[in-house]
Amino acid sequence: MHVLILGGTTEARHLAERLHGLPELPGLELTSSLAGRVASPRLPVGQVRVGGFGGADGLADWLRAHRVDLLVDATHPFARTMSFHAARAAAAARVPLLGLRRPGWDPVDGDVWHEAGSLGEAAELLPALGRRVFLTTGRMGLAAFADLDDLWFLMRSVDAPEAPHPAHMEVLLDRGPFTLEGERALLREHAIDVVVTKDSGGAATAPKLTAAREAGIPVVVVRRPPVPEGVPVVPDPETAARRIIAYLAGGVPPGTE
Repeated sequence: MHVLILGGTTEARHLAERLHGLPELPGLELTSSLAGRVASPRLPVGQVRVGGFGGADGLADWLRAHRVDLLVDATHPFARTMSFHAARAAAAARVPLLGLRRPGWDPVDGDVWHEAGSLGEAAELLPALGRRVFLTTGRMGLAAFADLDDLWFLMRSVDAPEAPHPAHMEVLLDRGPFTLEGERALLREHAIDVVVTKDSGGAATAPKLTAAREAGIPVVVVRRPPVPEGVPVVPDPETAARRIIAYLAGGVPPGTE
């Protein structure tokens, strides 16, 4: 039996940990695939491959060649292209597909959120909301903010960004999880008056939302892209592991309990 996890997320690593060496699945071959966009990623247990597949057709060929029994899409909620490639490849290779997506964030009382459908829409909202921006959307897509010369940006990411990016920008290289006290201090020390984030969900980067709420700072939240229709999705590694075990051990479809 062979499971391929399209990973790079905390949930993907936790899923690999739960599946590795299970007595219920003796002889399970477990492979995690990372896109390779981070220079020093946190590696999961089991076999790891790094790099792309060459689109949906390349992934389908890989599934066939390596006799994969189940494909798990545990990529980032904003990895839209990879998710659609996974759906196409799974269908072509006739391999069951299970999606693993952490739930998105929901606003609570006191939040001042402004939703945007894309990074471009987020950039259009900023001039009316503030002048000192905490940008937490990652190093990809900074070109959307490159023309905002009247604004100052604090950009946080794991690796250094490349041009094009805003002219007035300080880069903070850091990796979550982040603490609430740390996020409070960051907003205060840099005089941040607006935050931009993607609706990534999860607890690792959520403290910035609490810190912004406490300070009365508006947050521009970029909505998640659509996901492929018909793909069963679970919200956490525990549920994913339970369904994977049920499928591989007894043939229960991965989209059901």
